[in-house]
Amino acid sequence: MMRTVLVIDTATPAVTAAVLVRHGSGSPTVAAERITLDARAHAETLTPNVVAAVSDAGLAMSDLDAVVVGCGPGPFTGLRVGMATAAAYGHALDRPVFGVCSLDGIGTQTSGAVLVVTDARRREVYWAQYADGVRVEGPDVAAAADVPVGDVAGVAGSPDHAALFGLPAIGPAYPTATGLVAAVVDWDAAPAPLVPLYLRRPDAKTLVERGVLR
Repeated sequence: MMRTVLVIDTATPAVTAAVLVRHGSGSPTVAAERITLDARAHAETLTPNVVAAVSDAGLAMSDLDAVVVGCGPGPFTGLRVGMATAAAYGHALDRPVFGVCSLDGIGTQTSGAVLVVTDARRREVYWAQYADGVRVEGPDVAAAADVPVGDVAGVAGSPDHAALFGLPAIGPAYPTATGLVAAVVDWDAAPAPLVPLYLRRPDAKTLVERGVLR
């Protein structure tokens, strides 16, 4: 069975939209992809990237069979843009929307024992460990010094943060469309509700938390 999949991820500075084609259980092929590296322009660039990717693939939105979206971990605003957009397309087209861990978009494309890290700000990283492309620990958030390294052979993900670990750089710097699609466990099952992996509360506080209201 062939599936044409729209892939979206906004968990990192890479605002990603891609169209992939899956033939049965085989590896998916990228029909078209648009990526903008801008941590402050998720809302402005995502929809144009989606429209361009679908057009580049020679398709119409109605030709899509499913949507895959990275659910983080990542910054609150970026995740909200990507997940809301994916949900809107799924609703409008009446297509299933599969949410996956964005770190899997990197880790599934590695081999051996690998640590994947992305920028969590506040001098911290989001991290997970993988063994031959399968996540075995995480995701979690911590200062780089507190991330368990164990016997990993290399590190993938954000170059600036990967450099903090003194390990060989292995694998992609940002979640890949192919990796995100590979993270979908069961294409025939009804997808679970989309749940963002914030891993910590957003920076903004409610009036009660700030002590203004009681």
